Amino acid sequence: MKKNVWEALSDSTRREILKLLKFRPHTAGEICDQFSLSPATVSHHISVLKESGLITGERRAQTIVYHLNTTVVKEMMRALAGLLD
Repeated sequence: MKKNVWEALSDSTRREILKLLKFRPHTAGEICDQFSLSPATVSHHISVLKESGLITGERRAQTIVYHLNTTVVKEMMRALAGLLD
């Protein structure tokens, strides 16, 4: 698991983006429509999530569709469970 996963999760907006992606993939525009933030701010949050490995982007023509990276989420859950043992 990448070190900056925990930092990425420290922001409530980024956690909300992950919740959106839990149900289905979204484009940046669809994500932006869910928040009263500037597109630049949403783009920054998406970049942080991508760098942490929590989300991935798939290019479809002119658009990038973002997906929750369940592998990293599962690793994170195992790490948390290990703290409770």
